[in-house]
Amino acid sequence: MANRRTFILQSLFGSVSVGKLLTGKEAHAESLTKPAANKPLVISTWNHGLPANEAAWKILGTGGRVLDAVEAGVKVPEADPSVTSVGYGGFPDRDGKVTLDACIMDEQGNCGSVAFLQHIMHPISVARLVMEKTLHVMLVGDGALQFALANGFKKQNLLTPQAEKAWKEWLKTAQYKPVINIENHDTISMLALDASGNLSGACTTSGAAWKMHGRVGDSPIIGAGLYVDNEVGGACATGLGEAVIKIVGSHLVVELMRQGNPPAKACQMAVERIIKRQKDYKDLQVGFLALNKQGEWGAYSIQSGFNFAVHNGQENKLIDASSFVK
Repeated sequence: MANRRTFILQSLFGSVSVGKLLTGKEAHAESLTKPAANKPLVISTWNHGLPANEAAWKILGTGGRVLDAVEAGVKVPEADPSVTSVGYGGFPDRDGKVTLDACIMDEQGNCGSVAFLQHIMHPISVARLVMEKTLHVMLVGDGALQFALANGFKKQNLLTPQAEKAWKEWLKTAQYKPVINIENHDTISMLALDASGNLSGACTTSGAAWKMHGRVGDSPIIGAGLYVDNEVGGACATGLGEAVIKIVGSHLVVELMRQGNPPAKACQMAVERIIKRQKDYKDLQVGFLALNKQGEWGAYSIQSGFNFAVHNGQENKLIDASSFVK
């Protein structure tokens, strides 16, 4: 019986293409089944996920802790002034203030978060300290800033000349209507799996451009923008945070994986939940990215145009996600 079972399994997995990461119109890679031994692995949202993955892999690929890897990874776009949706260089709110949100979650279920944080380039590192040095999960606003300064972080002007110019241009009309895959292209979310099968995740953003002063999206909310369960897998989100919060999206994706759904299907089911509840879904973008305990990964979005980066140690590729609206 054992030999017959082994033969069946070998035949099954032998029929699945697993070695190549496909891009663009070649295939929607999130629908591919990945082998159970596909670890360590790191995945992240959008094209700024490529350099983020490289930084994470320097730790992950040498046996470092997966939590260290995701923190190091997302710090890359946080410090990049050309990334106008994260950290330094992020577009400001309608008052011209750059306000940042971030959260992090480790393999033991510990988590930390900061929201509406100003003047600190690396909110993800502040979020990690909230997790490790306090009894709390989330600090916000001035309290988060005071905590950061007390722990050695330095105040910086995060409004770059490019972002300030864009804000002043926006003020001419002051119309707030996020453009799909541009202003909604707002988050670097990362999930990683180490060689031992441990998972961690990180999420950081400057939020929607021209938002109301004080607005906080899904990115710093555990269960909405990010969720990790080391028994099952992890999930993260990008896009219009309000829509993600309403369904506690990342937690939903993980629970759908717990029920036996593969990552891509779980992401699709979460998107369909949003579409069912929001009749104006054609005017918004949300994408989910997921990674399970076996190293299988997947993504799905409302609109086309959402992509994500996958680094498996051999290659670091940007991949187009499947979408409800083609």
